[in-house]
Amino acid sequence: MTQMLTDRYHDRLAGTLSCYDRIVITGTLPGACYAAGMTSFLNARHIRIFDYPRFAEPLRDRIREAAQALAIAQGARIEHVAKAHIRKEDLVAAVLKDRGDHPGLVHVLSAMEACDAYEPWHDKQSHQTFLRHTSGKCLHYYFYWMDETLGLIYLRVPTWSPFRLQFSQWPQLAVAHSLTTAGIDYAMADNAFIRIADWERAQQLADAFSPDTLHALLDRYAEQCCPILEVFGQSYHWSLMQVECSTDLVFRSDTILKSLYEELSRQAIFSVKAEQVANFLGKKITPQLAQELGSRFTTRIEGTCIKHHLGKVSVKMYDKFNRVLRLETTTNDVSFFKHHRKVEHRDGHESREIAPLRKTIYSLIDLREILLGCNRRYLEYLSALDDFSAGDRNLHRLTSPKIVNGHSLKGFNFFDATQQALLRALQRPEFNIRGIRRADLAPFLRQISPASITRYLWRLRQFGLIKKVVHGYRYYLTRLGRSTIAAACRITEESIVPALAHATP
Repeated sequence: MTQMLTDRYHDRLAGTLSCYDRIVITGTLPGACYAAGMTSFLNARHIRIFDYPRFAEPLRDRIREAAQALAIAQGARIEHVAKAHIRKEDLVAAVLKDRGDHPGLVHVLSAMEACDAYEPWHDKQSHQTFLRHTSGKCLHYYFYWMDETLGLIYLRVPTWSPFRLQFSQWPQLAVAHSLTTAGIDYAMADNAFIRIADWERAQQLADAFSPDTLHALLDRYAEQCCPILEVFGQSYHWSLMQVECSTDLVFRSDTILKSLYEELSRQAIFSVKAEQVANFLGKKITPQLAQELGSRFTTRIEGTCIKHHLGKVSVKMYDKFNRVLRLETTTNDVSFFKHHRKVEHRDGHESREIAPLRKTIYSLIDLREILLGCNRRYLEYLSALDDFSAGDRNLHRLTSPKIVNGHSLKGFNFFDATQQALLRALQRPEFNIRGIRRADLAPFLRQISPASITRYLWRLRQFGLIKKVVHGYRYYLTRLGRSTIAAACRITEESIVPALAHATP
């Protein structure tokens, strides 16, 4: 049975944490989020269709005035972002550095961005006048809040009808906020934990997710930042737009993860096939499958990333700062997944059957288990790959300088003639039984003085290639020493020498 990476590196792991990484939610007014619904709304209130702009303009002004008043009341300011390459997160981080993380409105950013819109239209054939969908551009406000429960969040509010909201939360930061409240020490790099005093408690806090609490907070922030609800006589409907769920393996040392990740990524990019990508995501490849499927290797500022995708869902692996191995499943369409639930049919009767996941925020409880299942299957696959990372670490350790009692020892050059002669002498069969003394090596190393042999033995011992017999002056090769010498001799004889035999001087 394959040993999981979490078990294989149990003593090298600081801890593991599974948590939602990012949740993006859209808020729509049920009767106004589509052109026909807005047409019916205007007709019911005896507003001419071609007077639609006059209806929307006062609401635009109301949102602008509310943003100004809210910023003044909260002691924040509104900053306009005119260039697309400016990262809003960097601007907010700079404000947080001076402001602190106490609850309240942190910052308000405004930007001209694309939005949904309607335009009046008269159909000459049917002689009907109605609104039809189009795309436009309007001023958007990004309200960044530090919430007592969720940590840092933002609500994106357009100033033009149909006022489709966008809410974003980073649950990792919410866990950090909860850890601070509970008095549990931790350290983060970007949005990943690299140290937590109580990993078990942190996992409990991550699991204590309540859609009811989230719904109440969403309604409260929508009412504050988008004060147009009484005009439509409705409350916002909240649905899932994008969800990321991660499983973090946090290593104590960056030297362990660096070689392990290089080995896993090298094998994963070549070995993962289409059938395995579908299996990670709980699907089967059928003739009816009409979604794009594949793998991709990318390089980012934080490190490299391997991403396997099927349609709008992906599972990926990447390292963060050589300390965190993150497995993450992302979905831009939660209905991609199916589960056993109650289904309401058009004729009114209900039944329980396998059906696509609903996009409502109340699906987050079931979705979490589904996404963590994807992460788990990917982890099982990675655990089954050949792991040669320990060999890479040993090679680096043996060939790099080492400090012993304030003195620097050179690493070994396994292709140096003198050192190869020493290694071949240590490998002689007669030394396997009775051990090795300096006097035993002298006949085979006439080009090396007795004092140099003594220094070589001490150096071999410091690097872990030989071990000393207690209360004696004999040495034996360690398992690492046997493997290293055998590999160096084999590579020299079977690869390097034949390759150079016909080379032109």
